[in-house]
Amino acid sequence: MNNEQQEVAQFVLAQMPFSDLDSSATDYFVKHLDVIYLTRENQTQWLQSASPKLFLIRSGLYDLVDAKGDVITRLAQGDYFGFPSLLTGEAIKNRLEVQKEGIVYMLNQDAFDYLRREYKPFEQYFVRAHANRLLSSHYKSQNDSWSERKISELMSRKAVTLSPDASIRQAAKKMKEHGVSSIMVTEYERLVGVVTDRDLRNRVLADEVDPQQAVSSIMSAKPKFIFENNRVFSALHLMLKHNIHHLPVLDEHHKALGMITSTDLLRQQKSDPVQLIGRIYKAHSVTDLKRYAAEVPELLRSFSHNIDDISLIGKLLSGLTDALTSRLIYLFQEEHGAAPTSFSFICFGSQAREEQTLHSDQDNGLLLPDDLSEQHQDYFRRMGEFVCEQLVECGIRRCPGNIMASSELCRMSISDWCDKFFTWIKSPTPQAMLNCKIFFDLRFIEGSTALYTAFCEQLTRISRNELFYAAMATDIKSNSVPIGLFNQFKLEKDAKQHKYIDLKKRGVVIINDIVRLYALKAGIRRANTQERLDALLKHDLLNNHDVYNLKDCWRFLTQLRLRTQINEEGLPSNCINPDKLNSLERHQLKEAFYLLKLAQQAAAFKFARGSL
Repeated sequence: MNNEQQEVAQFVLAQMPFSDLDSSATDYFVKHLDVIYLTRENQTQWLQSASPKLFLIRSGLYDLVDAKGDVITRLAQGDYFGFPSLLTGEAIKNRLEVQKEGIVYMLNQDAFDYLRREYKPFEQYFVRAHANRLLSSHYKSQNDSWSERKISELMSRKAVTLSPDASIRQAAKKMKEHGVSSIMVTEYERLVGVVTDRDLRNRVLADEVDPQQAVSSIMSAKPKFIFENNRVFSALHLMLKHNIHHLPVLDEHHKALGMITSTDLLRQQKSDPVQLIGRIYKAHSVTDLKRYAAEVPELLRSFSHNIDDISLIGKLLSGLTDALTSRLIYLFQEEHGAAPTSFSFICFGSQAREEQTLHSDQDNGLLLPDDLSEQHQDYFRRMGEFVCEQLVECGIRRCPGNIMASSELCRMSISDWCDKFFTWIKSPTPQAMLNCKIFFDLRFIEGSTALYTAFCEQLTRISRNELFYAAMATDIKSNSVPIGLFNQFKLEKDAKQHKYIDLKKRGVVIINDIVRLYALKAGIRRANTQERLDALLKHDLLNNHDVYNLKDCWRFLTQLRLRTQINEEGLPSNCINPDKLNSLERHQLKEAFYLLKLAQQAAAFKFARGSL
């Protein structure tokens, strides 16, 4: 090498992946690269589909921009671009905008392919970089799917509020002044109630109430609300479930931000899944529910082709199951009379996490007050049996482990439930660990929120046990990830000698278990895996890089799993044959399992090292 090449080699050798490769890889790169000085005048000529190249930035500052004009990321010294088209063979979709001119090293397709063949870590580095770009929300291109939009994106005006001691007349004047059909009643910036134009008609004019009275006398107290980072689908589901038309939006500190109306949301897209949920909540008979439930499989296949994030199907399926359950409880009470005491119908497992698939079964229970009479116990026994049996009629299978409200063991008082959890925590046998994986993912469906909240508070207290965390971490590590030596897949076989990987057992379940462990330690009550990970960003148990890796792995594996179910590829449930994937997908799958294995080891080291 001449002096100039040696200087370039010194720079290249300091960059990943060359810093981890034999020096011969750097030598090859340096001898085959072209050097360009990138300016605003020549920036358009280099990203061309006819001749994709790998670019390594030596100096300057550049924005990578997508077809919509949105900046994907800003590139500076040491950053690469151009590799997605080299890996996939797809046309180049992005463009480069020079912010500061500089020197860029450029490698053609043949030289890039040579380095991929000869140096596997080189290939793995760029496959991993591409996978992260595809999966990470930071790089994810914005799309117009209604279900993936955040509530905050629909907020067009700030909250219109007034205090609870303001008069009804002041409320009406303020609503007229701002041109709104509802107003949020707040005290110390916290939401305490809502008043709508319907309230003014029905509770003031119709009842001839004095407009000088305090607005608190006619407001809807303790209204339902949603957080700004929730999705549009969640808001629609909540409004349909409770038949409300005005939904307050709060930030994470419970400060009022604004109001979303049913008109705002339905304007986004009149969706068949949402219409179906609406019909379920208004069904007048079990026969109607069964007819609506029969539409679900075909509806999901159609829905899956209209969204970019197929993992949202899990939330949709869980929403449909919630709606069926709620309506069955309503129909039971309509026939047998209102519940004689407070109760909470709750769900566990995948339904609680809002991650159901087409093959999910029932996992539910009844949370009851202490010291019920035999007559009251009999009422809830009949309720549990009715709901679970009719869910079966609607296509939601019985739980093989009998974790259903029809079982006496899943229909208990708060005290009995807490005793059961305490026994598992105190004596973490393998069966106890299995129970914890199911029952520590729980969510309220119908009934008394106060009863459910009291139960959750007790669970948080009794689950603070270091030996319990250690046992969970040890159990997690015992479930092996399906990659072995030389990063090769470890396949299973069924009776017909079909080779496959169980994406649920060997992938998604492990992520769920790891995230549940960290969430319990952090005192996070949410059940949804992605929401738990978002909440963990605010704790120091996991660094943000590891949180994002787990989010990306979960999303990729879940999408792959749901796709195989929808396409019905003839393998056992939740399984995939990696030979049926394209080259890039196989690399992404290996990368996901690799990151998952590291997360297993990290959890075992953090929680179980004293017991190993």
